[in-house]
Amino acid sequence: MTPTVASATPSTGVHGEILGQVTFGDKDYVLRKITVDPGGSTGWHFHDGVLYAAVAGGTLSHYRSDCSVDGFYQTGNTLIEPSGSDHVHIGNNSQTTPLVLLVVYVNPTGSPLSEDAAAPNCQLPG
Repeated sequence: MTPTVASATPSTGVHGEILGQVTFGDKDYVLRKITVDPGGSTGWHFHDGVLYAAVAGGTLSHYRSDCSVDGFYQTGNTLIEPSGSDHVHIGNNSQTTPLVLLVVYVNPTGSPLSEDAAAPNCQLPG
């Protein structure tokens, strides 16, 4: 397998649907269903708050900002993405079936769900 150049933002083949949202105090809690098409990518990004995700279908390939593998998450697996620009990452669907994630964002009130980040100077494993 040949390494591929790390893709830049924005995302490709990603579809999101907000299923619910509520604000308590200074936090927004957002429940979202995210579908990533085969070959799709979230693009390089980070979150202002903490993200909790469950893989409802497919496989998520998750990479850190140094292009090292953070994990391969399959149906039934869960993951946590910490907050802050020092936690830039990308998620890819290299499978032939859609990837479906159920995600809870716990963000500072009014924050975006994610923030684009520049592609790092590294190559993702192929």
